[in-house]
Parts: sequence; structure tokens; C-alpha cells
Amino acid sequence: MTEPKCCPLEILLSQLAGQWTLYILWVLYTNGSLRFGELRRKVDGISTKVLTDRLRMLEEIGMLHRHHEPTIPPQVTYTLTERANELSGALDNLYEIAVRWYGNSSQIT
Repeated sequence: MTEPKCCPLEILLSQLAGQWTLYILWVLYTNGSLRFGELRRKVDGISTKVLTDRLRMLEEIGMLHRHHEPTIPPQVTYTLTERANELSGALDNLYEIAVRWYGNSSQIT
């Protein structure tokens, strides 16, 4: 039996710890709202299933807004919420560290 999570940082880290999750947030943070296909192309290497799962999870925890236009074909756009935008400083800091450690790459976003 697992103990309930009581530390706010533990809760946040468990939500963000999944593979691709922070990178999806970074791509939306640096590019603004994106449709699913655009997001899929920018997150190179992610499968459609994993991207869909991560987007659903981020929407459930209030970090993404999903806007669905019932057109043919349907258009779904993802936008960061104010809650996710609170991570902007942390994302900027992680980006700066990544550039220092691994160099600047035009393929980061």
C-alpha cells in the first residue's frame, strides 16, 4: 500500500516526471498555441499515443486548454493555461542549463 502524497513538490514532480511532459510544455511555451499535428511534428520522436496520453494528463491537471473545432477534419488546438505559465521561469532556467551543458541547437524548439 502506498502512502498518500502530502508534499506539494512531490505531487508536482510526479505530474511532470513522465517522459516528454516537460518538453511538451516547453514547445507550447516557446511556440504558443499549436494544433495537434503541429505539436506532433515539433516533438520529434514522440508517438501519437504517448503525445495524446500526455496531452490528456496535462489537460486533466489544469495545465493545458484543449479547444476543439468540429470541422471536417476536426481541429484541436492546445494552449497553456495560467497554471502552466507559472512554470515559465523554471522552463527558462532549465533551457539555460541545457544550453550551457549541451550547447545551443536550433532544433531545441
